[in-house]
Amino acid sequence: MKAVILVGGEGMRLRPLTCSIPKSMVPIVNRPFLEHMIDYLKEHAIDDIILALWYLPHSIQSYFGDGSSFGVKLTYVVESSPLGTAGAVKNVEQHLDETFFVFNGDIFTDIDLTQMMRLHRQRGAKVSIALTPVEDPTIYGVVETDSGGRVKRFIEKPRREEAPSNMINSGAYIIEPEVLSHVPPGLNFTFERELFPLLLERGDPVYSYPSDAYWIDIGTPEKYLQLHHDLLAGRVKKTFPGERAGEGIWVEEGCDIHPQAKLEGPTIIGRNCLIGPGVRVMGPSVIGQGCHIGRDSLIQGAILWHNTRLGQGVALKNCVVAESVSIGDRSQVMEGCVLGNNVVLGCDERLAQGARVWPEESHPLP
Repeated sequence: MKAVILVGGEGMRLRPLTCSIPKSMVPIVNRPFLEHMIDYLKEHAIDDIILALWYLPHSIQSYFGDGSSFGVKLTYVVESSPLGTAGAVKNVEQHLDETFFVFNGDIFTDIDLTQMMRLHRQRGAKVSIALTPVEDPTIYGVVETDSGGRVKRFIEKPRREEAPSNMINSGAYIIEPEVLSHVPPGLNFTFERELFPLLLERGDPVYSYPSDAYWIDIGTPEKYLQLHHDLLAGRVKKTFPGERAGEGIWVEEGCDIHPQAKLEGPTIIGRNCLIGPGVRVMGPSVIGQGCHIGRDSLIQGAILWHNTRLGQGVALKNCVVAESVSIGDRSQVMEGCVLGNNVVLGCDERLAQGARVWPEESHPLP
């Protein structure tokens, strides 16, 4: 089966993590997000994947190549300018000669795609839309359906009293190729606001596939951190790289962990890490490959990307630290902080809760 993944966006909400890489390449437990998505699609016999690109496409192409190393066939189509969700799929129309899936490139889910396709075909749907429940539907697009699952209308970001349900568009669709005839070529056009409402006006069969399977939009640093915590807590079925080094602890090859360091799961440590004496790592935490953690440092609920170095007595709590960051002795990075690539934080610094530090910045600033 075929799928289109929309990975062209700039990931503005996820900055400073996406200043130099596309959102689909941010690491999730030390592997690019898109790699996890490809593994998920393969589980449902979807192995012919078209990637709709725009922002920093070469980083994706150079990592995945033709897809053969990952067990899939990958086709790349780069937009000359952003075309919207439906416009991006229209732009790859020449590769779509059968019923296909479409996925927003920032959702992590384990919705049963095989069952979704089965129902799509049984109903004779032109489009099937996966729905997921959320606590607050007012910040999403709510989908109203009849008792048989047929979509009646779309309500974008309704007030709470106007929301007919808490079921929202999850960003996963099954589409029949002829539907794309209603999308103008070369123009910015969306599924949510333009194509799907047009199909309802025409009376075309658009159906829902409600699911309470795990689902999250990783578009913000808070959601990005939450996904890691959920994965490590076992809320999603997932295997982790490395050897088991204790209850809920996975360590990849080449690591030097001092015997006086204390690791508490769930924790994942990437290849070739150096962890000094007196270090305490408390899960859920992820340490990327090539990281050096100085003596007596504390990592609690934090996500570190590759090649980051911590001095002595550093404290990180429920934060995200990107690649090749350097943090001086005794500095503290508190809850919700996000540090971009190549940030340098001096000694005895304390970043307040929720601080954002952009790539290449140094603190204190000269």
